[in-house]
Amino acid sequence: MTTPQKKWFIRGAIAVAVIAAALTLWQLLKPGGLPDGIIGGNGRIEAIEIDISAKTPGRIRDIVADEGDFVKAGQVVAHMDTDVLNAQRSEAQAQLAQAQNAILIAQSQVSQRQSERAAAFAAVRQREAELSAARKRLARSETLAREGAT
Repeated sequence: MTTPQKKWFIRGAIAVAVIAAALTLWQLLKPGGLPDGIIGGNGRIEAIEIDISAKTPGRIRDIVADEGDFVKAGQVVAHMDTDVLNAQRSEAQAQLAQAQNAILIAQSQVSQRQSERAAAFAAVRQREAELSAARKRLARSETLAREGAT
């Protein structure tokens, strides 16, 4: 071999050795793959969006679930600020108590009016009896006066 050919041959052998060493080193140092339970692949992921809402409107106090968390039906995902609702409930309870008191007052007034009515009927019967007695005395007085008795 001539010297220039020998140089090219040595350079080529060195290049092949460097490439082989680099490939071997890369194979040894590359990560070992995916951990157990995880699969790699190509594909398309489509999210399912679900709207959630409360039965009554209000402000949210705190959120329990984070975006992307798996949740089940009926699971609490947020807590509402119930201060306004509690105040409304207290107000409604006070109005209920007031209405119940008004009913009791009305019932006692009905009982009082019924008693007054019964007393009025008794007074009417008494006056009718007095009227009847007065008519009888008048008739007797008129009879005695006609007969001349004093």
